[in-house]
Amino acid sequence: MEELLELKRRLSGERPESWDNFPDIGLYKDQVVTYMQRQLISFSDEEQLTSAMINNYIKDRLLPRADGKKYNKEHLARLTEILVLKQVLSVKNAGVLLESELEGSDQERFYDKFRTILDEALTEISGLIDCDWDYEALSDAALKLAITSYARKLACERLLDIIISKREAGLSKRAEKPQDDK
Repeated sequence: MEELLELKRRLSGERPESWDNFPDIGLYKDQVVTYMQRQLISFSDEEQLTSAMINNYIKDRLLPRADGKKYNKEHLARLTEILVLKQVLSVKNAGVLLESELEGSDQERFYDKFRTILDEALTEISGLIDCDWDYEALSDAALKLAITSYARKLACERLLDIIISKREAGLSKRAEKPQDDK
């Protein structure tokens, strides 16, 4: 089937730009919106980034404010991460995960890690697709992928709950510690 060949090709070959391939100059918001359309695999226009979404991510502190009116490599990397994660997590939980992962790391190092994990996942799924599937096999594969996604989402959300509770416990313990008078 031609559609399956196209899906397999895109899953095995399309990847977000590397840090080094991001533009070296700052981009205006409308340029960022256009640029991000090429960053992720998409099969519809419904999933596209908008200026309002960027504003909301900044307001929710998921994305740093623009430098003047220009967005840099850090913004492009973070938007890529947010757009992938929000497909399976709430924006709040995506923010928790990104904040947790960025503790003690810089954005470039984390983005490289993120791209590696994404590449492995897309390559794995591409390998599962058989271009000779009939209708029943398509349905079975879609069902298996959906149930697997459900199970992984459950585990991910529980891990995030644990991260949040550990962070809150750590913050409350620090708040209880008496400060040395200087």
